[in-house]
Amino acid sequence: MIFEVIKKDENSLARCGIIHTKRGAVETPAFMPVGTAGAVKALTPRDLDQSGAQIILGNTYHLFLRPGLEILKDFGSLHNFISWNKPILTDSGGFQVFSLKGNTKVTEKGVTFQSHIDGTIFSLTPEGVVDIQNVFDSDIQMALDYFASHPASKEEDRRAMQITHNWAQRARERFLKTNKDNAQFGIIQGGLHSDLRRESLDALTRTGFEGYAVGGLSVGESREEFEKTIAALLPHLPEAQPRYLMGSGTPDEILFAVEKGVDMFDCVLPTRVARNGLLFTGRGKLSIKNGRFKKDKAPPDPECACYTCRNFSRAYLRHLYIAKEINASILNSIHNIHFYLDFMSKIRYAINFKTFQEFKKNFLLKYNKGV
Repeated sequence: MIFEVIKKDENSLARCGIIHTKRGAVETPAFMPVGTAGAVKALTPRDLDQSGAQIILGNTYHLFLRPGLEILKDFGSLHNFISWNKPILTDSGGFQVFSLKGNTKVTEKGVTFQSHIDGTIFSLTPEGVVDIQNVFDSDIQMALDYFASHPASKEEDRRAMQITHNWAQRARERFLKTNKDNAQFGIIQGGLHSDLRRESLDALTRTGFEGYAVGGLSVGESREEFEKTIAALLPHLPEAQPRYLMGSGTPDEILFAVEKGVDMFDCVLPTRVARNGLLFTGRGKLSIKNGRFKKDKAPPDPECACYTCRNFSRAYLRHLYIAKEINASILNSIHNIHFYLDFMSKIRYAINFKTFQEFKKNFLLKYNKGV
């Protein structure tokens, strides 16, 4: 993997770049649609391709449990299994360790967990997670990490961070012995403590990775805490490698993080809220279930060029949602993913042509007015 910075904003840390992988290039800042179990919910690979997706995300924990390594080995890669020929980043399963809580046991060796599917007991080690992702042939692998529940004491955050560092070192050693011209990112932990975050970054850069991710955020902290943590940490990340903010993804969060130097994002938000009838537009969020759209012939977003907006009215989308038709989830998800990917394209354009600050100001003014 090669990363090159193409343009920097003169008034902030925002930047445009290109991540070159063996399966193609990814323009940054980039948003990765989340295909946890090998599928972005309600969308086909064709839908993703037509929306402009250059990379998607899969999850090691879920894919390890189902369909399992035997099947994926037989297909040769996760890409072959899901018919996606562009880059894939796979998360390590660290967030699932966090979210399962009572069903997991974390030690220095690794994590033992009870499957949420059938209760079977499994163990994952940093080395094992690398081996699993090698079966997937993920273009970008995430090292196994661990973070404490929120809120946590500083000592709890410190212990989780130290475990993450130990696992990162072991994961890196296994990766360097076994990788297939792919990349591996380390995950910075430390909770909301800026000194721990810097300590974590220093430890991971000494180990050395192709990229660095900020983990352990968007788990219940306030917006002020989120922004303070990002603003204190991001200026210290290496400039020559991609910077990835994990699991955060409202449009205003993305703009804030891009301004601080983040290159990569993922979030389940656009497809999750789409299934619940909420659409993102340039004028803010639109709740399609609202009665005022019952006879509305306008598209969801008149300025959007997605398949949904080119062909269907708000009235029809409301009808589908109220009738509980599966097409509601499909058409709403097509729109929201297109909105996010088009939003990232506009951010890249603004940075390239030195208008990022103006774009940010105008977007937020319009977006916050509401539909």
